[in-house]
Formats: sequence, C-alpha cells, structure tokens
Amino acid sequence: MFSFFKKKKPTPPTEPAPVPAPPLVLPDRATPAAASGGLIGSALVTPIAIPLPGAVPAERERWVSKLRSGLHKTGASISGVFTGNRIDEALYEDLESALLMADTGVSATTYLLAEVRQRVASSGVTHPVAVKNILAEALASLLKPLEQALVIGEYKPTVIMVAGVNGAGKTTSIGKLTRHLASEGATVLLAAADTFRAAAREQLEVWADRNAVEIVSQEGGDPAAVSFDAVSAGKARGKDVVLVDTAGRLPTQLHLMEELRKIKRVVSKADATAPHEVLLVIDGNTGQNALSQVKAFDDILQLTGLIVTKLDGTAKGGVLAAIALWARERQKTSPALRPVPVYFIGVGEKLEDLETFNAREFALALLA
Repeated sequence: MFSFFKKKKPTPPTEPAPVPAPPLVLPDRATPAAASGGLIGSALVTPIAIPLPGAVPAERERWVSKLRSGLHKTGASISGVFTGNRIDEALYEDLESALLMADTGVSATTYLLAEVRQRVASSGVTHPVAVKNILAEALASLLKPLEQALVIGEYKPTVIMVAGVNGAGKTTSIGKLTRHLASEGATVLLAAADTFRAAAREQLEVWADRNAVEIVSQEGGDPAAVSFDAVSAGKARGKDVVLVDTAGRLPTQLHLMEELRKIKRVVSKADATAPHEVLLVIDGNTGQNALSQVKAFDDILQLTGLIVTKLDGTAKGGVLAAIALWARERQKTSPALRPVPVYFIGVGEKLEDLETFNAREFALALLA
C-alpha cells in the first residue's frame, strides 16, 4: 500500500553534510513509475515513493475490481444513458438525471455537462459510446487535483489530527493507517482524544494492541490535554507519527466543533508546527451531506486531506466530483489555503481495503 522512508540522522559538522533523505510519500501503487523522482546523491532531491513488498499490479487490480463492484449500481445507471445510437438533447437530459442520481450535485453536474458538450463539439464524435469516454476523461480531469500523496517524515513526529462524524469509520481508518505505517518500520503513537463517545478509548486501545504501538489515553480526560500529552510524548520518545483520534460529532454541534478548534490550538502549543495534517473521514454513503461536512469541518479546522470510506455498499460515489469542484473554487478564492486532497478511499473492512486514491481509476469505476 505504501512505505515508510525515514530521514537520515545529521552527520557531525566536521564531515561533509550528506543530502538529506526525502520524506515518506504514501504513493498510488497504480503508477509506480510516476511516483518517484529526483536524483539521490545530487543537489536536487524530490520526494520519492518506494512500493511495499508485494505491491504488484495484480493486487491493485483486485482492489480496483472491488471498487468497481461497490459502485456497480451507479455505473450501470450512467452507462445506460449511452445505449442509443444518437447524440441528441435527450441523451444530455438523461445524462444530467443520471449524474444527479449519482450524488454528483447540481454544480458538478452542470460543470461536467458543459465539459462534455464542449469536447463532443470539438472532437466531432457521433456515437454515444464516445460520449461516455469523453465523460470519463472530463471526470478524471476534475478529480485529478484530489490525487495527492500523503507525506510523512518532513517533521518528527508528523502529527496527524483525524476528525469525522460518528459512524464514518474514523477510528477504524486510524487503525488501518497505524497497521501499515507500523509494518513499514514507522514508530506510531496514538492519542485517544475521543473522550466523548463511550468505549472510544477502548476501541483505540484494541488497535494499539493489534499493531503493537503505544497509546496515550486518560479515562474521562480533557481531549485537548490528551492531545497535548501525546504530542509531547511523541517528541520525547522520538516517534515518527502521532495520530490523534478526536470525538465524532455533527457540524451542528457547535460546542463540540469548538472543542476541535481547541484541540488544534493546544497541539500547536506542544509543537509549533503541528498539526501537520488535519484529515476528515467521510462516509461515502452520505451523498451531498458529505460535502456539507467537508465545508463545515474545513471552516473550523482548515482541512488538509480526506479519507472516504464505505464505497463498497450503497454509496453512489458522485459526491467526490462535488468535492473536487468545491476544492477548485476554494483554491481560486483563497490561494494561500492548502489543498484538500483525497488521500485514501475505503471499500471494505479488511486492512487492505483502504487504498490510495487514483482519479482515473475512480472515474472508470464510477462509469462502469
């Protein structure tokens, strides 16, 4: 899935300083050749990606097949639009309805239809199947900015704060990330800052035991205090990653949302550069409500990435197009803000069912 690349320790000043090793990049295994770059040992080194042992195309194809299966209903619905033999207004109207039914949303649907019309006109295609291919390219192009690698190792520890509503799969996603980081040699420390939900601390402790990693927790403790202690402990113990699990909450629970802001503020007191990543876990089954969650949490936390879960059930998947369009407009209006990529998507409960996001794979799966 991904690998860990540790930074080298600095050499004594009497010796020539070596080129620092690049940080870990959690790559897309579908394009290993494109994932690496730079010249090791030269003056210019860019982040590189080292595939996991066993990260072969066949394994990725198995996962993509499962993604296609999870989005089968949506794909079948959209594909049905292109079964005719003419490109006319009826086709575009049916396509509009199919995209809306796939949770793409009004804005993203309007954008995609305009792109498809323009590309059809400029290419001169005459068969509906060609329109489907054009739609796939337009969708992949829209989603492409969401396809970015999660970098670990630029800071030590790299502090990752994870938020999300109850039931989105937040704690489980943290457990999966922990397993893969730990299996690649990264030292991980978990912070059980979800002191609001019953048994949340115990659930995270189970993941800590399974992965043989340390955990900082306090029964009934203040979430911000737990987070502060965990980051401080991570620095003192030389951990590579500190994962902070926060309480699940709805964006309408203003007092709890304010608590998230407090956690982020307190974490920065333990480490002035932290948190280095603020991730939101969203349930792929929630449709356009997922976009509302992204906007609300971004207002409070300034998100740096997303994890989309549960794309193996009744999820329609089109909401990622809506998120991509929102992210594009967000960058236009506020260029100084960090992008909000989709780092991972989940299609099941197994450890290997959380994978890096690839825009083209997702577009083709969504369109069957």
